[in-house]
Amino acid sequence: MKVVVMGCGRLGARVASVLDANGHDVSVIDTQSRAFRRLAPEFGGQTIIGTAIDEDTLKAAGIESAGAFVAATNGDNRNIMASQVCLKIFKVPRVVCRIYDPVREETYRRLGLSTVCPTTLISAQILDQVLSPADGTGRAED
Repeated sequence: MKVVVMGCGRLGARVASVLDANGHDVSVIDTQSRAFRRLAPEFGGQTIIGTAIDEDTLKAAGIESAGAFVAATNGDNRNIMASQVCLKIFKVPRVVCRIYDPVREETYRRLGLSTVCPTTLISAQILDQVLSPADGTGRAED
């Protein structure tokens, strides 16, 4: 499957590298060329310097044949805008958008975006560990 990833921070680089290693055709877009150093050394996909809000950049990344788009920058607004462009203009069948603000998450889901909110996910895991019965060592009982 053709996948376009916006953002080559730790998350975007990891997602792109795993998809590439699993045989997918991956393009990564980032505004900084040095960000591409985070990709696995054996990464065989395409890297594009630019912003995924720009339609020409998206076309250069192969968005017109993409089966998925992943918005993985640190900016909620940028992720939302690029995701909407990919969903509405390019009709990408699967668009996944990272959102840090849990208050916004439900709103964007209603717009048709698949969202992942690290704040919600990580806080749930932390609360689960804090509130689970402990065995006196700081670890949950087996």
